[in-house]
Amino acid sequence: MLLQRLTEYAQWAEEESLLPPAYYRSKKIQWVLRIEADGSAAKLYDRRPTKGTKDKPVQTDAPYAYRSGKMPPPCLMVDTAQYVLAVPKPASDGTVSEAATAEAMRRRSEYTSLLLSWADTAPDDPYVPAVRDFVIGGGLASVELPEDIAHSDTVALMGHDGTWLHQLPSACVAWAASVRARKAGSGATGLCLVCGTERALLGTIPESIKSGAIPTSGLARDAQLVSINASAQGRGGALQLVNTPVCERCGARAMAALNLLLATDAHRRRGSDAVTVWWTREPVDDLFESLDTPTEKAVATLLDALHQQPDPVAAERLDPAAYYALTLGLNNARAVILDWLDIPVGRLRNHLGAWFDHHQVFDGWERKDRYLPLWHLALATGRWDDKAGRYVPRSAPRGLETELLHAALTRGPLPARLLPHLLQRIRADRRVDHPRTALIRLALHPNRKDHQVTGPAPRLDETCREPGYLCGRAFAVLEAIQRAALPEINTTIGDKFFGTAMTAPAAVLTTLRTGANGHLKRLRRDKPGTHYALDTRLAQAFAAFAPLGDGIPVLLDTRQQAWFVLGYEQQRAEDNAARAAYKQRKNEAETGQSTEGTADPE
Repeated sequence: MLLQRLTEYAQWAEEESLLPPAYYRSKKIQWVLRIEADGSAAKLYDRRPTKGTKDKPVQTDAPYAYRSGKMPPPCLMVDTAQYVLAVPKPASDGTVSEAATAEAMRRRSEYTSLLLSWADTAPDDPYVPAVRDFVIGGGLASVELPEDIAHSDTVALMGHDGTWLHQLPSACVAWAASVRARKAGSGATGLCLVCGTERALLGTIPESIKSGAIPTSGLARDAQLVSINASAQGRGGALQLVNTPVCERCGARAMAALNLLLATDAHRRRGSDAVTVWWTREPVDDLFESLDTPTEKAVATLLDALHQQPDPVAAERLDPAAYYALTLGLNNARAVILDWLDIPVGRLRNHLGAWFDHHQVFDGWERKDRYLPLWHLALATGRWDDKAGRYVPRSAPRGLETELLHAALTRGPLPARLLPHLLQRIRADRRVDHPRTALIRLALHPNRKDHQVTGPAPRLDETCREPGYLCGRAFAVLEAIQRAALPEINTTIGDKFFGTAMTAPAAVLTTLRTGANGHLKRLRRDKPGTHYALDTRLAQAFAAFAPLGDGIPVLLDTRQQAWFVLGYEQQRAEDNAARAAYKQRKNEAETGQSTEGTADPE
């Protein structure tokens, strides 16, 4: 299914002239060998960017095929200096051995043979005589080599008039035929699983995924989408593509399409250890962009679609166009398919709308709802650096961002490991903010797939009777009382007791309730209005425990600890909204403006 969808995209890309020739890939060119019109000589030009400048390197689509083993074959026209000019590979101490020199000579000989093979297949090409005469006359061996040329530098051949020889139509045809001959299997024909026709089958996938296209914390290298080179890896001990029959045309087009998607910013999302690419059969709005840059307009559009048609099945009927998304990771030189999504656009819109609806949080100071980028949600699962005032990069659990992306696209549950990890980080960092609150809302939702099931409210819910939620609200009120009585305090009860209160609330809340009497006494003397408001709020918070039967819980399990954090943060947000409204009311009163819609928090 995946290879079929990639070949479909390749067909569209070919029609739009977006794909390079078969088995071509963008390469950076360091040196250009320009051959004279009569083939008598050639001059080597340095095309490396000057150090200290912002000049960009020369890049061009050039012949490429994945090669490995002790005697890797050459590429036509464009290859490393080791192949083109027999520049030997030095040892780690900088010395060049006789074996390295001999290997460089061997590679140049194979490169020369490939050039002559192209010349034999294209006798009518106007550039062939010059190249043939130059190569047969030992021109490659007579090129004067600069001292600073490296064996790994890329060298490209150019005609006397500045034409890239590897871009000649005859060169494209010859290179494709050469790769087909290398990558073909035993010559057997069979039914291709992709196109469903009888064709010559590949022995291995002819093109790899370009190095660096898949993020990794280790060494970046080319990766194979299908690589079965040990009997233990294949079904029935079969190697490579025996159990996955793919013809040359489909294999080449699928990999070319995948590399194009991986190189296109508009069709990819790079995470810390994975990359996701997406494409559609028909043009649609950029749904993926809203996940990392959730503008008010984009989110409003998704929420409107969700509210108009909350049932994903019904939403699918409104827009049945197909949407595809592929998530890849890297394991050494093998690509790992982490996720594959084939979904109608209407259903995807519904899922993304639900994602924002289920994690929406209320910002009390700004008195507005906030929707968080997916990358920020993933980052918030890491460690908070209080001195730097930010989350520590790469401290989030490995693979969690990919799991969050899957949950957003499929309307599925969050990974089970998220909630315990997040609560541990909150206890350790003593930080509760918008992204962490949003994650808790998502994690507490009982069934995100069922549109008839509701999760926690996005702002303070006076009707919620979850024990942990009530404990969190009570703790927030106690902290507000301390702050009101001692505005200059450096270390609050939140700094001291939050971690204990969210696990064993009974002892902590009882003790803090007694200690709050002194603060309330001071407020009654200095701020009677504030005293009345906070005293009333505190009484209501503790009265809410009466219907529970057992009163304040002695211990809270993991889920109730999450409810504690949510109740605490939503109570704080509501208090902040009241303070912000009071300040606005006061400022407007002083300037003589209207104060309609605001209220004194007291």
